[in-house]
Amino acid sequence: MVISMKTYKYPCVFPHYMKFTFIETKYDGIVKVPKKVIDKLPKQVGLFLTVQFIDSLESVKKQIEDSGRDVIIQKGKHTKYMGQIYGCNLEKFESEAFFYIGDGLFHPKALVLGNDKDVHIYNPVKEEYKIVNKKLMENEIRRQKAGLSLFYMKNEIGVIVSTKNGQSYLKQAMKLKDKYPDKNFYYVAFDTIDFNNLEDFNFIEVWVNTACPRIGWDDTKRITKPMVDLGTVLSD
Repeated sequence: MVISMKTYKYPCVFPHYMKFTFIETKYDGIVKVPKKVIDKLPKQVGLFLTVQFIDSLESVKKQIEDSGRDVIIQKGKHTKYMGQIYGCNLEKFESEAFFYIGDGLFHPKALVLGNDKDVHIYNPVKEEYKIVNKKLMENEIRRQKAGLSLFYMKNEIGVIVSTKNGQSYLKQAMKLKDKYPDKNFYYVAFDTIDFNNLEDFNFIEVWVNTACPRIGWDDTKRITKPMVDLGTVLSD
């Protein structure tokens, strides 16, 4: 069954009425990493920056290499630049550990979830340094495991489908019906997901997120029903 906040019905192609222009906002200057921070890095690091600091990629790479360390520059599946990181890049990268230039924990958490390795963080604006690892994500990991167990046990499954460009995976979501034929799937389509609206479907026992994968990790505490990510239940 397909339930939609905009009355779309599968297998239509979701329409998009608004055009977008994305303007990159860059840091004014070149990032200088303090020696005391570089000295705390392991012998090999994968270097990642947000787009605001991407122009400092080569400079930061040289600063680290001048200390005798190896720097690996990689590219995510959907990023524009080498060394750029998105918060939805829950993918494997080759490196002993990672060095992230930027602010906040949203992007480093993606590296932790995808790789389970230490992420060294340097915020050049506040001149702050810290290390994060999977301990930071313990609560989210427990919720995912509990949600997965309930997914296997329950039959009334809600599937969140986004109509946004880059987040719309209806075709993959429909594979759930073939893989789990004994379950009842209800497909709920949103442009912008309203978690309050999800509570209206009180017959749903478990939600499957098919939009941005971070929703299934960061936003599960915003609803009363468990939520798992599409990739988890399809790859199992």
